[in-house]
Amino acid sequence: MTVKDHHGLEMTGASARAAELYQTARERFHCYAGDSFTPLEEALADSPRFVMAHVLKAWMTLIAANTEVAAMGVAAFQIAKDLPMNSREAGHVAAIGSLLAGEVRAAARIMEDVALAHPHDVLALQAGQTLDFLLGDSRMLRDRIARVLPSWSRGRPDWHAIQGLLAFGLEETGLYDRAEAAGREAVELEPTNNWGQHAVAHVMVMQGRNADGIRWMRHENSAWQPEAQLGVHNWWHTALFHLGLGETDEVLKLYDGPIYGEGTTFAFDMVDAAAMLWRLQLLGVDVGDRFGRLADNFAREPRGQSAFVDTHAMLAFVGAGRSDQARALLETQAAALQGPGDNAYFVREAGLPAIQAIHAFGDGAYAKAVELLRGVRSKTHRFGGSHAQRDVLDLTLIAAARRSGDVRLEKALLAEREGAIPLPEYARALAA
Repeated sequence: MTVKDHHGLEMTGASARAAELYQTARERFHCYAGDSFTPLEEALADSPRFVMAHVLKAWMTLIAANTEVAAMGVAAFQIAKDLPMNSREAGHVAAIGSLLAGEVRAAARIMEDVALAHPHDVLALQAGQTLDFLLGDSRMLRDRIARVLPSWSRGRPDWHAIQGLLAFGLEETGLYDRAEAAGREAVELEPTNNWGQHAVAHVMVMQGRNADGIRWMRHENSAWQPEAQLGVHNWWHTALFHLGLGETDEVLKLYDGPIYGEGTTFAFDMVDAAAMLWRLQLLGVDVGDRFGRLADNFAREPRGQSAFVDTHAMLAFVGAGRSDQARALLETQAAALQGPGDNAYFVREAGLPAIQAIHAFGDGAYAKAVELLRGVRSKTHRFGGSHAQRDVLDLTLIAAARRSGDVRLEKALLAEREGAIPLPEYARALAA
């Protein structure tokens, strides 16, 4: 007898018990909350030929992790690709194969087609949106979810997950009111939904609502905090709000606690840590030896695989004064330009000039940093990330213009910000 999930999707190779365990793991992954691995490993122990359990393990471990964790995803893919599977499952496996080959755009398109054929496959939607994030494709972050909405209704299981995904896509396309409404609905239905919580935080960052952001993250709903898989990033958002109010002591406290107190080598954890320390250093805050410890962790992981991550590695190396590592990173980018997969495109279009600009800034060559950043600032979405994350480059440009003595450009950039993202109080202090 073929086992199906609560949306009627067939799960090849699963027993009824394994399917139930898998569903628990998948629902926790949708929320980025709780322990997904234990029930997933139990499902695989029960049903070793359960294709979607191996697929879920791959999606959980291949993006934004470190080398050791990513190896688990590679192993899961190697098992899954040789198992019997249906067309939906084959789509997932093919997309993972493309991702492993560095073909992020191809993987995103495959998942797009899987979701078109199976609009209730929430994992396909979630994985696809993650790939859109890696591509910086704001339109698909929204439209990937919007196109399946006619097949959904509020009473259907996982509606909160759909609303959380939709909220982030709406926010990244500037539809802030709708994004906040969808994100709040997601959290109302499932308070542990870290993605919905995070989407509302993004809205508040982009609108400069720092006090509202602190209330939202710390008081209005704190259910996201325990066992949060997205905890580092959500606490990073919380710190951004405190930084926007000039509360740098609280920012450092959060950095030394839930943001980077443990100092992981997970790619996106290091990205958040580097971006926060760089903002603090632009402000003139003494960050002690924090950049050094972060640079050590960046150095432990291979580079040349993600222009977005490497840009933040340069922030860490420059911040720590690691000139040898900074030069080596530049050499890595030259090699990446000739490498396979989409990262060569990401490096050429956005990564290399951004990395060169940060390096120049660290050397005190502020006019050079200005020239490089002005040339790339409208294209940085091409190496992934969110508007809030890429904003560190705009803040660096403003600081470089000021330090280079280009008062006219600095004033123009500050005026520009007033019509886009309200400039945080700490950034105003930089301009004073």
